[in-house]
Amino acid sequence: MTSSPLPSEAATGGPARRRVVVLTGASSGIGLATAQELAARGHALVLAARRAETLQALARALDPSGSRVIAVPTDVTDDASRRALIATAHEHFGRLDVLINNAGVTVEKGWWWDDPDPLRVLRVNLEAPIELTRLVLPEMRARGSGHIVNIGSVAGRAATNGMYSASKFGLRGFSHGLRRELLGTGVQVSLIAPGFVRSEMTAQARLPMPGPEVVARAVADVLERPRPEVTVPKAYAALAALNSLVPAFGDLLVRRVIIARRYGHGPESGGRPE
Repeated sequence: MTSSPLPSEAATGGPARRRVVVLTGASSGIGLATAQELAARGHALVLAARRAETLQALARALDPSGSRVIAVPTDVTDDASRRALIATAHEHFGRLDVLINNAGVTVEKGWWWDDPDPLRVLRVNLEAPIELTRLVLPEMRARGSGHIVNIGSVAGRAATNGMYSASKFGLRGFSHGLRRELLGTGVQVSLIAPGFVRSEMTAQARLPMPGPEVVARAVADVLERPRPEVTVPKAYAALAALNSLVPAFGDLLVRRVIIARRYGHGPESGGRPE
């Protein structure tokens, strides 16, 4: 389905409410809440996820006309699928202003070295954002505007699990390095680093935690007021800083609080860390 390109930001009197946003991992959790928040603020959305029926139902709920919100079933680990996503955004809206790399996975069973495909975490959480960014940057740089928003994790500052934290440490480094490479081009890069929030990834968690709406609001806010990095909830920023200063504190926190309270056992029981 195609439609007339949206009017330019200048013609609408403000960039925040007329941006075309590609959002990956949009079918549940943080992605779902972000789609709802951005639609409420007037953004045009290209929703991407693997679950086609769920994704299409969300797009219809947000915009029954299909003129402002479309669903594009996507496997972010597949190059052809990534290219089709970006091409569809251009076909429908005529441009792409924002890329939100939200799709993410954690280790599904046992410790990561027992997982049959542990590198999938790196492909989804790190390789896919890099490759999608490569696809959209030429247009953004040529136009002199655009915004890349990467959904990282506090686990990218205070390690909790080998493969998951490796992917999020990498995404944090990529985000800050890319932001500096693009200084002066008009293209913004932001990292949103959630702590524990309710989602499918934390379904087994026994920790009290806020809903994904807090992350969704942070994403929407950073599009209107760009910042290099935002940690949500804010208290996790202090915990991450303390972990950097006193690594033993981080060891204690992971062993006694995150693992034990989250799964009801210690690491020797073979829990599923995130």
